[in-house]
Amino acid sequence: MSVSTAASAQSICAHLPVLGRDVTVPLVTGGEVAYAALDYAASAPALQRVWDDVAAYAPYYGSVHRGAGYLSQLSTDLFENARGTVAEFLDCREADQVIFTRSTTDSLNLLARALPADCQVFVFETEHHASLLPWQDARVTYLNAPRTPRQAVETLERALADRDPHGPALVCVTGASNVTGELWPVRELAAAAHAHGARIVLDAAQLAPHHPVSVQELDVDWVAFSGHKLYAPFGSGVLAGRADWLVAAEPYLAGGGASRKVTRREDGGVAVQWHENAARHEAGSPNVIGAYSIASACKALTEAGFDSLVARERHLIAEVREGLAEVPEVRILSLFGDDAPRVGVISFVVDGWNSSHFAAALSAEYGIGVRDGLFCAHPLVRTLLGSAPQTQGECGAPEAAPGEKSLNAIRVSFGAGTPDEHVDRFVKAVKELVRDGAKWQYRTEEGRCVPAV
Repeated sequence: MSVSTAASAQSICAHLPVLGRDVTVPLVTGGEVAYAALDYAASAPALQRVWDDVAAYAPYYGSVHRGAGYLSQLSTDLFENARGTVAEFLDCREADQVIFTRSTTDSLNLLARALPADCQVFVFETEHHASLLPWQDARVTYLNAPRTPRQAVETLERALADRDPHGPALVCVTGASNVTGELWPVRELAAAAHAHGARIVLDAAQLAPHHPVSVQELDVDWVAFSGHKLYAPFGSGVLAGRADWLVAAEPYLAGGGASRKVTRREDGGVAVQWHENAARHEAGSPNVIGAYSIASACKALTEAGFDSLVARERHLIAEVREGLAEVPEVRILSLFGDDAPRVGVISFVVDGWNSSHFAAALSAEYGIGVRDGLFCAHPLVRTLLGSAPQTQGECGAPEAAPGEKSLNAIRVSFGAGTPDEHVDRFVKAVKELVRDGAKWQYRTEEGRCVPAV
């Protein structure tokens, strides 16, 4: 990386500061250290700008679509303008709907409820559980894990060629793996789906925070993502895309806001006319602050420029991968190989170490927060590890002897706002732990490895 590029990368980090950057945590070995949040793939810290925007709006909070008062009208405008900001961020088609949900999981469950009768769903076993599990009421075909992007497309094409060409079908695919960080060939998969009369939904939970997502360029029918991975607070998500299946489906939740007109029938029952816009699936008082925070994050990322964000992230990815490659005991998990393009998500195992023990030592002795386990993608991680489901052992004992298969993995993830120092400290800590071992004793408590008192 050139001096000018490095300076630009540091500038991006400075211009997109995140909450928690000044938090210090105690170490079991004594003293305190600035917390290194390297678990962005689970939940990214909120951008300071997003938090400031929400704080500025909070005194003007009012219920939307309900009141004639000034604050209600202001909140309604804010909520609907947020919808427009998200549509622009995703480069949606003019007729697409943007529905605010609770999360990616909620978005995909909503779409699953809106599937036409007898719809067949195709999903790779490599998906996060949020996109793997919602389709169980439909006819689901689970596709084996591909080992190259081209194999992914060919696997899907073969599966679609065998389906009933006259019935509805949906393909669900991730944009970037929450385990390996690898980018999937979304545009090619969308072309294959459409060539066989199927539609496609993109799980962009791990893609949208790191790369631009264009509904039109990728030619996907729907996109789902979560606010808490896009540097916004918890509790908000988005489902955006074609309106026809959504309008034809019964409301996801029945209640106020989704209903346009409610009357009593002569038989004593109730007749309902439901909205045909996004409100149809947004019953109840909506999460205005959640929608506004997502819109704020979309604006911040757009203004920072994804070209610069991607360049900085590639620098961090290279630092981590090169550092881990210097440790023979470390094996990085990958489907598509070392040269595959990826986002800042890297999973690995350490020969002879219990992954929970290793992650606990990183936290307790170095102030570094990572994730360990199967990352809500059990079939994928077990495929990568070559292991069957087993009971986790005590954290003080090796998970697997040298040469034996690991039971779970460690994941480090980062993005906008991650300082170089956090990545440097992580690489140094991995090397020290493998070379010298943990400095503290650990025990298992309620299934988690924790420092012994």
